[in-house]
Amino acid sequence: MAWGGSDPGCPLLRRLPDQTSGRRTTPAAGAPQFEGLMEIDRADGRTPNQLRPLSCSRGVLHRAHGSASWSQGNTQILAAAYGPKAGTKKNENPERASFEVIWKPKSGQIGKQEEEYEMILKRTIQSICVLTVNPNTTTSVIVQVVHDDGALLPCAINAACAALVDAGIPLKHLAVSICCSLVEPGIVMLDPTKLEEEKMKAFTYLVFPNSSHSVLNKGSAQSENNDETEQGLITSVTHGIMSVDDYLQCLERGRAATTKLSDFLRRNLQPQLPSNT
Repeated sequence: MAWGGSDPGCPLLRRLPDQTSGRRTTPAAGAPQFEGLMEIDRADGRTPNQLRPLSCSRGVLHRAHGSASWSQGNTQILAAAYGPKAGTKKNENPERASFEVIWKPKSGQIGKQEEEYEMILKRTIQSICVLTVNPNTTTSVIVQVVHDDGALLPCAINAACAALVDAGIPLKHLAVSICCSLVEPGIVMLDPTKLEEEKMKAFTYLVFPNSSHSVLNKGSAQSENNDETEQGLITSVTHGIMSVDDYLQCLERGRAATTKLSDFLRRNLQPQLPSNT
């Protein structure tokens, strides 16, 4: 698809006024600079790189082996981990630990999108967990949508990761997820609301590994590969069409923003982490 110029009808964009001298308006120091002198108007007043307020609570469900509630703005997810329980399901490797993900929407039955979310979340969990520790076992991860106001899958991934730590499931490293949306070619906005998502040209869900030192004992085999882990990308899911340059910009912005998510997650999970890490 060929991208055209900036859409003058897009309510999220407005052109910066020129000075009376005819010179271009210069953005404030440190402010995001976009092609075409465009800036983003967001209903909640956030900058393009600003995340919504974060909230995370652990141990919210008493009957689950591990649980967590994750909120990002008005989007809220409740995740619970049950297991590991003896035995694996058909087509699962009995020499490794297996996981199943059950997605529960706020109302109604699950559809194709929810089934896709289950598959993505399962693969993400399998990539961050140590599968050789509890072979021939199954851990169930239940994801309950409390409210959806955008970036639903990244919030679910963050909640599931916190629930796994709360359950004491062995992890190679923590994972943090973020949504990067494309307003126009070259213009990226982070952590969109539901209304903003509906107006985007495209958006991508990204999952990055956190430092493995946060969950592994020093000297472990996984921690020795920490540098490689920190630079990796666990999961990437794109909706819509974007150019390679726009996708790379999303990666750059997303990786930078996950520093805040990583710090927030570590602070909330610190009491659960080994004391000698």
